[in-house]
Amino acid sequence: MENGMKKRQEPETPTNITIKGILSLLMANTDSDDKRRVISLGMGDPTAYSCFRTTAVAVDAAIDTLHSEKFNGYAPTVGLSQTRMAIAEYLSRDLPYKLSPDDVYVTAGCTQAIDVALSVLARPDANILLPRPGFPTYGLCAAFRHIEVRHYDLLPEKDWEVDFNAVEVLADCNTVAMVIINPGNPCGNVYSYCHLKKIAETARRLNIPVIADEVYGHLAFGGKPFVPMGVFGSIVPVLTLGSISKRWLVPGWRLGWFVTSDPNGIFKTPKIIERIKKYCDICGGPATFIQAAVPRIIEETEEIFFKRTISLLKQTSDICCSRIKEIPCITCPHKPQGSLAVMVKLNLSLLKDISDDIDFCVKLAKEESVIILPGLAVGLKDWVRITFAVEPFFLEEAMGRLESFYQRHSVQPNGKFTRLKETNTYFLGK
Repeated sequence: MENGMKKRQEPETPTNITIKGILSLLMANTDSDDKRRVISLGMGDPTAYSCFRTTAVAVDAAIDTLHSEKFNGYAPTVGLSQTRMAIAEYLSRDLPYKLSPDDVYVTAGCTQAIDVALSVLARPDANILLPRPGFPTYGLCAAFRHIEVRHYDLLPEKDWEVDFNAVEVLADCNTVAMVIINPGNPCGNVYSYCHLKKIAETARRLNIPVIADEVYGHLAFGGKPFVPMGVFGSIVPVLTLGSISKRWLVPGWRLGWFVTSDPNGIFKTPKIIERIKKYCDICGGPATFIQAAVPRIIEETEEIFFKRTISLLKQTSDICCSRIKEIPCITCPHKPQGSLAVMVKLNLSLLKDISDDIDFCVKLAKEESVIILPGLAVGLKDWVRITFAVEPFFLEEAMGRLESFYQRHSVQPNGKFTRLKETNTYFLGK
């Protein structure tokens, strides 16, 4: 090589699919000549719509801490003490034990909490059990930390419950954790107390901790209440990940947490605590003034705000599921019970010139200016994820465009099929 310099080996970049990457490609594929508004049912950020607004308490708290000029400097890398205390007290409301502020590490959203969890657990030859379908950031973080990913399936016919047989087969002495997401993203499911207890007992028997992603915590609007995994912390150590992003409708504020819900102290040895703190020293955390606003946000937000959000999500999920039933090429195995999205199965046999879920979403974006997420992005080919946290008018409009897309690509003239209610299958109508 010139100047006697040896050519350096380029570092490998993980090839994992990301949600934002896929959605950006779909957005770029929309038709600029289409004068209709682009409606995205792909991203779990409802704040694009005026009906999803945070409480005035949150806005006032952030403004007041900023104007006070007391929080312009660096915060401790583990988080402000008052913020850690407020989060510990907030989470302890639903637990049979009391969390300490020392159990809480403040992070830049739940995404950074995921990175902290996997970085702390990483070791040579480690593997981690991830749900399929799931949130792809886990796989991306694992790839950067050289942790082998092993997927266990969620069972659509059982309301997306964990396939315990798969977990038993996949786990071994190098398994560092099992991840669950509850309420579910991308499936919209909510786990029962009994199912969560079985997860805890299975993890204990396999000698692996549970990473509980509860970023959608309390966003449950079906028959099952939200139960935090930390309730079972005395059975198995739990690393609880969460944020104010979804429940308070402020995803751009990037305020999350990594919490050791572990009353038996498995994760509280000096060595592990030092490892967590040192990683926090590297990555830092959210803006100091946002951290300082958290105690007031948690303390003063009225229950009516949460009830209004839940009511709106119930309304939009009902609209989404009702309109899905009118479109033969998509089927929802279970009505969502929580979070902001639902997984829907494609029946490609009812469509002409559509090869798979990616092709479906690309052509939908191009022809109808509607964005939905291909199932491949969350690990389930020939499914799609539809986000229903959208203003009802625009959700109706988007689902109408989706129906028009189906009729245009249907193998049957005028898209006429009759649904067999008992089996969710279709036959050609007359």
